[in-house]
Amino acid sequence: MDKVKLTKRVMDSLEAQAATYTVRDSDLPGFSVRVYPGGRRAFFYRYRVGGGRGAPIREPRIGDFGTMTVDQARAVAKDWAADVRRGGDPALIRSGEREAPTMATLFAKYLNDHAAKRKKPSSLANDARMIEKGLMPAFGRMRVKDVTRQHVRRYHAGLEDKPYEANRRVALLSKVFSFAADDLEWISRADHPVKGIARYKETGRRRYLSSAEIVRLGAALKKAEDWQLGRVVTRHAVAAIRLLLLTGARRGEILSLKWHEVNLDRGCLELGDSKTGRREVYLPPAARDLLMTLPRVDGNPHVIIGAKPGSHLVNIKDSWAAIRQEAGLEDVRLHDLRHTFASLGVQSGMSLPLIGKLLGHTSQQTTARYAHLSDDPLRAAAEAIGVDIAASLGAI
Repeated sequence: MDKVKLTKRVMDSLEAQAATYTVRDSDLPGFSVRVYPGGRRAFFYRYRVGGGRGAPIREPRIGDFGTMTVDQARAVAKDWAADVRRGGDPALIRSGEREAPTMATLFAKYLNDHAAKRKKPSSLANDARMIEKGLMPAFGRMRVKDVTRQHVRRYHAGLEDKPYEANRRVALLSKVFSFAADDLEWISRADHPVKGIARYKETGRRRYLSSAEIVRLGAALKKAEDWQLGRVVTRHAVAAIRLLLLTGARRGEILSLKWHEVNLDRGCLELGDSKTGRREVYLPPAARDLLMTLPRVDGNPHVIIGAKPGSHLVNIKDSWAAIRQEAGLEDVRLHDLRHTFASLGVQSGMSLPLIGKLLGHTSQQTTARYAHLSDDPLRAAAEAIGVDIAASLGAI
């Protein structure tokens, strides 16, 4: 293949062949991607040590596509190119001998050598998103040893209007520097620049749907099924929303659900790899009826099918936006459906440990956030008794 500018679109179009082949970038000399028969695609940078035709050629691997983006790999290659011009040898990075790697290199190594091996795909994708969109623009070109606590504090302060996102990014940055200190030994623990950075106070959000709101949601879902809300809302998107409310499952568990995980005879979903590992999600009758009538698509193993052949639905936000607007629930998130499932269980008298098992919680502290709801039936009973007593007192 001739040289071509490597972009995400180009990367997605590269198909595995019987033999490994290389595609070189037309914009940055030495930057390339190698496509292996198994489908793996890895970025490389080719250069001569010291310059000159007689100098030895090195071509170290930057990282794999999927655990890092094209832009991240290109940023690393540019850093290496600048290092070569200064007489350096970037291949030493691979053996941990380079003294002043950049943050772009550290981010790539964190994703490729740490997160990709220890985190679930969804968590890895979230780390990659925060690095690409938030941390790379701010720190990518800096040398690891040059990043100070003042740099991190200013960055955190610049996101004051987004406290939750600010805290998540700084928490990820802290993990990256811990990886640099403990695994790579590029810095000492004492030089960890995120230590001591005070996080913004986060107010926990608790939003539960009332009975009247659930009725409105049901009416909006029915309209969506009858195509009255436009083609943006698919039948499978509506089914996903119904299952979220009926089961209390996590969004990712429902969207990625496969038919072989649905056991209608036992009335449960047998999830092979949820956020908390293998677990079962029990199906009430309405959920079982829904799954029995939901059409399957040949060649697609997923229950909630997506637009691409063989894939599951990824973007449910547009469908949810149309449905919640119709229902007058603009402040309700999809995750609030899980909260609603739990709140109804607690208010009906179920114990917190039982609710925790239904939700797949591994920590009692996670379920404890619903403890206050157990007081609601008592409060309602006390108010009813109080009204009767007050009426009697008034009659005396």
